[in-house]
Amino acid sequence: MKPQFDMLAAYNEWANRRLYDAAAGLPDEDYRADRGAFFGSLHGTLNHLLVGDRIWMRRFTGEGDQPARLDAIVHDDFHALRAARRAEDARITAYVTGLSEAGLDAVVRYRTTRNPTDIEHCLLTGLMGEAPSFDLLVFQRQTGIGLTRGRGGSFSEPERRP
Repeated sequence: MKPQFDMLAAYNEWANRRLYDAAAGLPDEDYRADRGAFFGSLHGTLNHLLVGDRIWMRRFTGEGDQPARLDAIVHDDFHALRAARRAEDARITAYVTGLSEAGLDAVVRYRTTRNPTDIEHCLLTGLMGEAPSFDLLVFQRQTGIGLTRGRGGSFSEPERRP
């Protein structure tokens, strides 16, 4: 299990980097415009993603900021938000890297922040017409992480099990 979690932590950083690179190219008025998403704008949604990761990391480690609201605006400035995102991604990766197999079996108990609701919305696609791919397979092909080496030494997709 440990290599899988290591790969997913690296994937998280990669996907967030792509997401912020795409958002950085938007005019501020589009970036902040209410698009009818659960957290309003892309700015509100990016803040929410950081809030969610901070809440979970607090649950896992007992340390760090834990905003009281899921719609908290942690940083109003895009550049400060991006820096905080990078720092949180590094924190997540360090945490996952430090996990042992026994740590992966531990039970985590926590109190929920609010009742879950199913939401489906494509903010970035609505703003840009096309969003960068966040597909795990694209990540694996770009980084080589999580792929197996074939006979000729080249990377191939992992074996699929029935």
